[in-house]
Amino acid sequence: MSNLTEYLAQKRDALLRRKAHARSGEASPLKLQAQAHAEGRSGVRRIRIRDFQVISDSPPDFAGYDLGPSSPELLLGALSSCLTHTYLIQAADQQIALEDVWVEVHGQLDPRAGTPGHETTPIYPHDLSYTVRLTTDATELDALNAAVERFCPILNLLRQSVEVRGTVERVPANRAAA
Repeated sequence: MSNLTEYLAQKRDALLRRKAHARSGEASPLKLQAQAHAEGRSGVRRIRIRDFQVISDSPPDFAGYDLGPSSPELLLGALSSCLTHTYLIQAADQQIALEDVWVEVHGQLDPRAGTPGHETTPIYPHDLSYTVRLTTDATELDALNAAVERFCPILNLLRQSVEVRGTVERVPANRAAA
């Protein structure tokens, strides 16, 4: 069975190069972008990020075909992926040997939110929690855990308020087909 030893050495080299680049004064913010489009007839959302595609769908009880995770599930998936990656980064930085990293995220989404008697129930995923399982012989993990809590971008996004601006552009139906 393979473990993460070789990967963590590669990750450390990449991390040291990134840190040097950031200190060089040549680094600038990265622009991130994602697009989603609702497919006709099914309502399936095709998400495009760089050269990748992810399908998001609803379960059958909400007029979906269960062809992919829902948006709230993708959010939990993004958090689990980000936590996992941040553990790898911080373990590489602190030179902590890990054989395996496993993260599970749980949350609730209440379909009654906003209905009479549930006006204060959040309409968004809430009661989020995560469990991390690290396979390692290292016994001192407090500094690793603290660094993950400090540097995990999605974890910190969810814990902090962030401004999100939106615009809506109307395209007349007769022009959309052209």
